[in-house]
Amino acid sequence: MEKEFDVVVVGAFGVDTYVFLSDSEFDVSVEGQFSENVDSVGLAGGYSSIAFARMGLKTAVIGYVGDDHNGRFIRETLDSHGIITRGLQIDPYGTKRSINFIFPDGRRKSFYDGKGSMYTIPELDFASSIISRSSLAHVNIVNWARFLLPSIRKQGLTLSCDLQDIIDPDDPYRRDFANSADILFFSSVNKDDPAPIIRKYLSEHPNVIVVSGMGNRGCSVGIGKNVTRFPAVDFGEPVVDTTGAGDSLAAGFLCSWLFQGHSIEDSILRGQIAARYACSTKANSSGLITMQELNHVFDSIRGLSL
Repeated sequence: MEKEFDVVVVGAFGVDTYVFLSDSEFDVSVEGQFSENVDSVGLAGGYSSIAFARMGLKTAVIGYVGDDHNGRFIRETLDSHGIITRGLQIDPYGTKRSINFIFPDGRRKSFYDGKGSMYTIPELDFASSIISRSSLAHVNIVNWARFLLPSIRKQGLTLSCDLQDIIDPDDPYRRDFANSADILFFSSVNKDDPAPIIRKYLSEHPNVIVVSGMGNRGCSVGIGKNVTRFPAVDFGEPVVDTTGAGDSLAAGFLCSWLFQGHSIEDSILRGQIAARYACSTKANSSGLITMQELNHVFDSIRGLSL
């Protein structure tokens, strides 16, 4: 049966407030300081759904926003990208927020307000009616999403999951997600070597693909018994904001490998291009890379390597 959507993003949608600092440190003893402050649709669900849509995939979402100004802002923004938003339901606690302090070199420190995420129980029949219309489910680790994992598996979708920043691969909060996925993504920006974590997941689930973003150190990929490290991609644009890089890495890889038939190696490169492009855009989830732009940069890099 032909599917209505290519991908359904199941996860956290909110508004990110970015505070761009003019110095690598700020003086907490001074009450008032000047910065550039910008609001944008964000969190993992916001970034990944827009990333998929910008790359041309038919995208739907399942998530929760408040019946408030920020919730309407999210709906309108996603609608403008052609994303199907009927799966956005009401969180009575309001719309999720994130405050991101962005340092001059693009690094960030984030503070999240998850609103009702820990109290939400999704309506399984409603969610299933959307899931059944898609080929791929890309799942964030917002708590209520774990209740939808059995439905996704039962309906035969490819299930990808972003575990975010991993410290302990045995973290019980992430266990349901790690055990359910066909493709796992996680960040190892804060770890010297992700290979032990990758091998841990592969030992438990030999058929899973594990992709670990390492920031300016590149990317590591685990398949079967092998872990391969890929160098970072750089095409000259300055790094101004690393928010959304991991979401773009996942979207670029999944779009290229699952929907366009690229090799694993080329799909990783294309994911890294998308991630690096995201780092060059300041607080702008709506300005993520398009498929035309991705193809152009990919062809340029591949041409140089021949």
